[in-house]
Amino acid sequence: MKTGVSSYSFHKLLEKGTLKLDEIPAIAAKMGFDAVEFVDFEMPQDNVLEYAAMLKKRCQEAGVTIACYAVGGNMLADDFEASIAQYKAHVDVAAAMGAPLLRHDLAHGPVPERGIRTYEDALPILVKGVRAVADYAQSKGIRTTTENHGYFSQDSQRVEKLVSAVAHPNFGLLVDMGNFMCADESSDVAVGRVASLAFHVHAKDFFFKKGMPIKGQGWFNTRGGNSLRGTILGHGVVPVAQCLGILKRAGYDGIVSVEFEGLEPVMEAVEMSAQNLKDAIASLD
Repeated sequence: MKTGVSSYSFHKLLEKGTLKLDEIPAIAAKMGFDAVEFVDFEMPQDNVLEYAAMLKKRCQEAGVTIACYAVGGNMLADDFEASIAQYKAHVDVAAAMGAPLLRHDLAHGPVPERGIRTYEDALPILVKGVRAVADYAQSKGIRTTTENHGYFSQDSQRVEKLVSAVAHPNFGLLVDMGNFMCADESSDVAVGRVASLAFHVHAKDFFFKKGMPIKGQGWFNTRGGNSLRGTILGHGVVPVAQCLGILKRAGYDGIVSVEFEGLEPVMEAVEMSAQNLKDAIASLD
């Protein structure tokens, strides 16, 4: 396995303006990462194809690869065809960037006014949309994934069912080992269920408290009302090495990207996470 880092790990610095997106490849290389993944909301809205090509160049200069381009989206939007066109535009950005993989969101949640009250209700629409995007991306040499996040499409059983229903060789999962906890699932059990479907992996860690004793201060609710707070990889409760072992036994040998969401100082936290990820991978040998 190789190591990567999501640009989202640096979003606090990006938002403050103390770091530019095109500086991340050099920082990632200095920290010893093999790859970088970029998130769409951190990209400029104008001249996005030119900017994507520039990021590709910065990665080449730094000696790191691009693991993934991650984007939002809503296939349950009122105008389904317009939403799919937007996904395809993101595929074009990924191609300009040289990203081999596009991770796209699916939906923001149920739409009761349209009769979409459950995941089962949404599944036929999601399957149609995912296949359309996967087909288009395949023509560009790019694979597509969705990630287990956003509460609605987060459970391992739901995303497993989605991949099975889509049944497209160009579509798989971005398995975020920490995010299953947002749906109150045990990371090891959930990763064990979907490991064979992984196209890409996020390594993420959380502190956990039963119930919600603290308001704010970095804590947020799980779907079942428990409490999570992001932290340095290896400092929380996610069994990182165990999840990596599960993935390895399932045949995964791709990139594992750190996605840091904690309160700790960003640069120090990401650097510590990088070392702890390398140590966890080394422990599998």
